[in-house]
Amino acid sequence: MIQVENLYFSYSNKPFLENINFQVGKGEIFGFLGPSGAGKSTLQKILTGLITNYQGKALVNGTESRHHKDNFYENIGVDFEFPSLYEKLTAKQNMMFFGSLYAKKLRNLEELFELVGLSQDSDKKVSDYSKGMKSRLNFIKALLHDPDILFLDEPTSGLDPSNARDMKNIILNEKKRGKTIILTTHNMADATELCDRVAFITDGKVKALDTPHNLIMRKGAAKIQYTYYDGLEKSGECYLSKTGSDKVLSELLLNNRILSIHSSEPTLNDIFMEVTGRVLQ
Repeated sequence: MIQVENLYFSYSNKPFLENINFQVGKGEIFGFLGPSGAGKSTLQKILTGLITNYQGKALVNGTESRHHKDNFYENIGVDFEFPSLYEKLTAKQNMMFFGSLYAKKLRNLEELFELVGLSQDSDKKVSDYSKGMKSRLNFIKALLHDPDILFLDEPTSGLDPSNARDMKNIILNEKKRGKTIILTTHNMADATELCDRVAFITDGKVKALDTPHNLIMRKGAAKIQYTYYDGLEKSGECYLSKTGSDKVLSELLLNNRILSIHSSEPTLNDIFMEVTGRVLQ
């Protein structure tokens, strides 16, 4: 669905995006992870046809992005981090207006409002909506015309834990419906849960690209952490792969002196910091 080769873009004489290469298949959730200013939003603007003076290849649904025509947007849905809605119109009026911009048959409005828990508020003016309600409304705006590709920018930002959980479930259900989803986020937990593959982007370059699981397993190793009593409560740890050779752990297990034991592995955030030398805020 998306093919990017040797992509280069600059706002000045200095490269801003350089040597970007990746592909995204149909029905895949692909994540862009990186700090502010890394190039994630610029890359998204290139893929959605908002920036056209780039070099290299950026094919989206078979169309070179810089040569797109108006029907290019019939199969793309975009949910920016900051909602783009008309405050003086009701939620339903907003959806009816934006829906009128497309030639395709639209999805059922009532079902979409129900999907994000806004059925009882669809006739309210958007100016009366909370930040979280606006985020949910902006999200279903991207689904209105049933596009093949969704570009989601921080889709759980500003949502309480319950609504964030609902939003992630909706995203996973859209994947089941065959949608290809590009997810831009700072949230490593969301990326780990939702994404089939992720790309670490810093300083305009892709520093790593793989599944979250492979990145974690390749760069880190699971550990066993345990506590035991020896006059005082003490703790120890060893790599999971070396539990058999850990003499202290073996003796504690043999003599039933373990107080607690659990395994742990690096998080995607740990791996991002190791690979890029940067921390996501």
